[in-house]
Amino acid sequence: MPKTRQQKSETIDAMVDMIGRSRSVVFTNFAGLKVKEVTELRKKCREEKIDYLVAKKTLMDRAFKTAKISVEPKKFPKEVATVFSYEDEVAPARILMQYAKDHPAVKPFGGILEHAYVDGAKIAELSALPSKLELLSKVVGSIAAPMSGLVRVMAGNLRGLVQVLKSISEKKPAV
Repeated sequence: MPKTRQQKSETIDAMVDMIGRSRSVVFTNFAGLKVKEVTELRKKCREEKIDYLVAKKTLMDRAFKTAKISVEPKKFPKEVATVFSYEDEVAPARILMQYAKDHPAVKPFGGILEHAYVDGAKIAELSALPSKLELLSKVVGSIAAPMSGLVRVMAGNLRGLVQVLKSISEKKPAV
């Protein structure tokens, strides 16, 4: 049953909201996937707090024009799913590229990063990057490394002093 104008308007409004809140968007083909496989992909996306949306290209076109982002969904190949990430820019590309290894029907072919369209090659590059949490932990580790080194050096000096005092106390008889 076709959607009513009201339902189409609600879909467009929801997409505009998603586009406005998203840090990155990835477009992917999903033609050839079974319902079970699409459900599995949606579940993986939900676990990462990512929205997976399938909408007609005309509705997508209106939503992106309303959001003032220059994307032409009508030129996209076949059936298109749009994946929105609100926290981690790399997460949708990483999830889709990992899923595409086992399911060749999934083919990420483009996306939006910093409100500009990027092609499939850029999406593949993004998928190779570590997640935001991993990058933050590396930064914290790099910042903490000099401090922990200083603590080890200071502890080494104290340990040396204790060793010297112990050897002196062993040589001298107790008074």
